[in-house]
Amino acid sequence: MWPKIFILTIQVVALVKTEYKYETKYFEVRLDHFGYQRSERFQIKYLVNDDYWNTQNGPIFFYTGNEGQIEVFAQHTGFMWEIAQEFNAKIVFAEHRYYGASMPFGNKSLDKEHIGYLTSSQALADYADLIDYLQDHSIKPKYPVIAFGGSYGGMLAAYFRMKYPHIVTGAIAASAPIHMYPGMAPCDAYYRIVTSSFKVEGQSCKDNIKRSWKVIRDFTTSANNTAWLKAKWNLCDPVKNATDVQDLIDFLGSMYETLAMVNYPFPSDFLVPLPAYPVRVVCQYLNESITNSTLLLERIGKVLDVFTNYDKKSKCVDYKKGSDYGNLDASGWDYQACTEMVMPMCTNGQHDMFEPNPWNFTKYSDDCHSKFGVYPQPDAARITYGGDRLAAASNIVFSNGLLDPWTAGGILNTVSESVEAVVILDGAHHLDLMPSHPSDPPTVTFARSFHKQRIHKWIRQFRSRI
Repeated sequence: MWPKIFILTIQVVALVKTEYKYETKYFEVRLDHFGYQRSERFQIKYLVNDDYWNTQNGPIFFYTGNEGQIEVFAQHTGFMWEIAQEFNAKIVFAEHRYYGASMPFGNKSLDKEHIGYLTSSQALADYADLIDYLQDHSIKPKYPVIAFGGSYGGMLAAYFRMKYPHIVTGAIAASAPIHMYPGMAPCDAYYRIVTSSFKVEGQSCKDNIKRSWKVIRDFTTSANNTAWLKAKWNLCDPVKNATDVQDLIDFLGSMYETLAMVNYPFPSDFLVPLPAYPVRVVCQYLNESITNSTLLLERIGKVLDVFTNYDKKSKCVDYKKGSDYGNLDASGWDYQACTEMVMPMCTNGQHDMFEPNPWNFTKYSDDCHSKFGVYPQPDAARITYGGDRLAAASNIVFSNGLLDPWTAGGILNTVSESVEAVVILDGAHHLDLMPSHPSDPPTVTFARSFHKQRIHKWIRQFRSRI
C-alpha cells in the first residue's frame, strides 16, 4: 500500500522493447468456408520464424490472431519466442480476417454489405487451412501444433483445439473470457474487478474516481468551465454539448478499464505507452480526500496525462475517438460484439466506481441494428462453443490473472486432467504470454513453467501416436 498523501513526479523511461525477427507471408483463404455459392478468395497475413525449427519433427507454435494487426501481438507475446529454441519450434503468428492487412474487400471490408463474413468460425477455418498448408496437406500430420492466444486470441486458441483437435495438439489460452456470454457471468463482475484494482492502491483513489463523474457533469454546464477543462486536460476538442460530455465520460471510463487491464509490473506499450504498475502511479494523484471540485479535476487531468501522453508524443487528448488508442486498430470488433460475441456488462455505482449503467439488451440490440443493420444473436457463442461446459475438451490450459477484469469470464477451476486452470494471483491481462522481465512476480514465472510442462506432455502424446 502506498501512502495516501504522496504525489510522485513521474520520470518517463524508455520502454523495454524486444524486436523479434520474422518473415511476412500471405496465404489465400476462402471468403466463406461454410457455403458453396461464394467462390471469392482473399489473403490473410501471417508471420513466420523458423530459426530454431527442427524440420524433422519440431512443433509449430501457432498464435491465433486477435482483433488487430498481428505485428502488435508478435511483439508482445515474448513467451513463445523465448521457448522456441527449447522446443525446436517454428513460430507462426496468423492475422485474423478483417483486421490489419487481412481485408477481404480492401478498404470497403467494414462496410455493411461486406462485413458479414467476419466471424470467429470463419477465422478458425482460415487458421485450419493455413496449418494444413504448413503440414504439406499430409493425411497424417508430421508436426505437433500448439496454439497460443491471449484475450480474444486466447478464446480462439481454446476453440481451435476444441473444434479442430485433429489439427491442434494443445492450446495455451491466456485471459480467455469464454464464460462471459449472456447468463454465464454476472454483468457487473468486470467492472467490480476494475474497481478493486484501484481500491487496492487506496480507498481514496477509488472514492475520488467515483465522485468525479458528477463533478465533471456539473462542471461542464458552464461554457467558461469547459474552456478551462480543455486547457487543463489538453483536450483536442472543447466539450460543447451533452454528447461531448458523454464522450468524455466514456473515454475516462475506458481509460480506467485499460489501466487495470494492463497493470503490468514493467513499462509497456501494448495498448498505450504506460509506466510499470500504472494503476499505482495514477492513484498517487488521488490518494487523499479531495473535497474541492477544481482540485479533483486537476488531479484527474494528471491521470489523463499519464494515460495519453506518458511517452510525451501526444499533442492533445482526442477523447472523441473512443478506445482506439492507435497501437491496436480493432475497428471490426464492434461488429463481432453486435453479432456472436455478446458479453453483457453493467455497473450499479454501489459495488463499483462508475456511474450506474444497467445491461439493457433491447437498447444494445437496437444500437447494433442502427450501426450495422444486424441484430445480435445472444446464444450463438454458447451454442457454438459451450461456455464452461468443457468435459469433452482436452489439452487446454486456461490462465487468468486476478488483476485482469476479463477474469470475470475466465475458467478459474481445473475441469479435468487435460483441461486445467492456472490462476496468477498478481497478474494482469495475459501477463504470462508477455516477454519475461526481472520484475515478474513468482506466480507468473510458475505459470510459464506450467505451460512448458504441458506443452512437453502434449508433444510426447502426439509423437507416441505417429
